[in-house]
Amino acid sequence: MAIPKMGLMAWFNMKIVDPLNQILRRGLEPKQLAFSTALGITLGIFPICGVTVLLCGVAIAFLGSLCHAPTVLLANFIATPLELSLVVPFLRFGEVMSGGPHFPLTSDALKKVFTGQASREVILSVVHAVSSQIGCNQGLLLHLA
Repeated sequence: MAIPKMGLMAWFNMKIVDPLNQILRRGLEPKQLAFSTALGITLGIFPICGVTVLLCGVAIAFLGSLCHAPTVLLANFIATPLELSLVVPFLRFGEVMSGGPHFPLTSDALKKVFTGQASREVILSVVHAVSSQIGCNQGLLLHLA
């Protein structure tokens, strides 16, 4: 049985547009839809890859009926490229915020990470990235309030 090749637009329509249309047809309130989308994107740009789905699950369980779970998860999925592109800026901004040492992003640093020689530096850089993301979110919330 041959598997037909799917074009980029067909994949985009199937994975993004169709689920979004189904969500919009269900008649959610605009406030709930906007809140759920903002929550999914905000949690989706957390700078530790693989943790965002867990964070969204915790937020959905905590907020219950205040947010729409499929919208939160779809926004989280859509924010993945943004998350990956913001890891290095969050890392650098966290270094500036905390005054910490500069973590070199070289192939040698990657080798040290895989061999376990740079564990302290990696953990420190992750802490810097997370703290900068939290600081950015707090600044955004204060600006919106």
